Amino acid sequence: MARNKFKGLGIALITPFTQDGAVDFPALKRLITYQLDNGADFLCILATTGEAPCLTREEKEKITETVKELAQGKVPILKYCGGNNTRAVVEEIQNTDWTGIDGILSICPYYNKPSQEGLYKHFKAISAVSPLPIVLYNVPGRTGVNLKPDTLVRLARECDNIVAVKEASGSLEQVDEIIKNKPEGFEVISGDDALTFPMVASGAVGVISVIGNALPKEFSRMIRLEFKGEYEPARKIHHRFTELYKLLFVDGNPAGVKALLNDMGYIENVLRLPLVPTTIATKEKMAEILKELRI
Repeated sequence: MARNKFKGLGIALITPFTQDGAVDFPALKRLITYQLDNGADFLCILATTGEAPCLTREEKEKITETVKELAQGKVPILKYCGGNNTRAVVEEIQNTDWTGIDGILSICPYYNKPSQEGLYKHFKAISAVSPLPIVLYNVPGRTGVNLKPDTLVRLARECDNIVAVKEASGSLEQVDEIIKNKPEGFEVISGDDALTFPMVASGAVGVISVIGNALPKEFSRMIRLEFKGEYEPARKIHHRFTELYKLLFVDGNPAGVKALLNDMGYIENVLRLPLVPTTIATKEKMAEILKELRI
C-alpha cells in the first residue's frame, strides 16, 4: 500500500493580499521561508485557509509555482483539488500538471449532501484517475455531510492511493473508530488545531494547521514531544494555546490567523469578499496572547 508522506506539522497555507487586493507574492515567499525555517513538515496549498474559492486560475498557478520554487525537495507539498461535481474534479485531475506536487487533498462534496454510497463512489472515481496519493478531507461543518468511519475504511481498503484523511469532524469518538479499524498504511491527520493534542495522543500522525502559519515553531514542538511520548510538556504547550484556538476562528477562517500574522509584521490584514477581517476587539485579544506566548 502507498505510504503517507504527510506527517507532523502541515501548514494550511494562507494567501496574503496587498492593500489593493492583489496576491502579495513577496509576502508569500517570506511566510513560506519563515515556516520552513521553524518546523513545518509539509505545506498544504490552495484549500480553505488559502481562500482558494476567491482566486483565479492564473493566481492559483502562480502560487503553486512560488511554493514549488521554495519548498520542492525540502518538504512535501499537498495541493487541494476537490468539489461537488465528480466529473469536473476528475477532469481537473486529468488536465493538471502535477509535477513537483506530492499529493492531492480532496474534500467531501458539499451542498449536494450525497449519501455514504455517493461519497464512496465520488472518491472511487477520483482514486481511479489520480496520479498521486490522495488525502481525503472530512469537514462536516463546511460541507454539510460526514464521511463516516465505515465508508472511509472501505475506501482505504479498496484504494491503495487513498493514504490518509484530514479529519475535522470534531468527534474524538469518530477518530478513535477510524484509527481502530483502518488498514495498515492508511493514516489520520488532524484538521482541527484545538483537537490536535488528543488526536495525536490517540494515534493521528500530524495536523494540517491554521495556527501553524503564525506559530510553527511552538506548534511543531508540541507534536514532536507527543511523538516521543513526552505528553506532559506537550500538554502544557497545548494549554497555552487554548484561548488562541477559539479567537482564531470566532470571526471565521482565515480572518483570525491573518490578523495574527499582520500583528507579527508578515502580511497586510486583507481578505477577499465574502470574507472580511476579524473584529478589532478579537485582534486586540490575540495581540495580547501573542505577547504572552513570546514572553
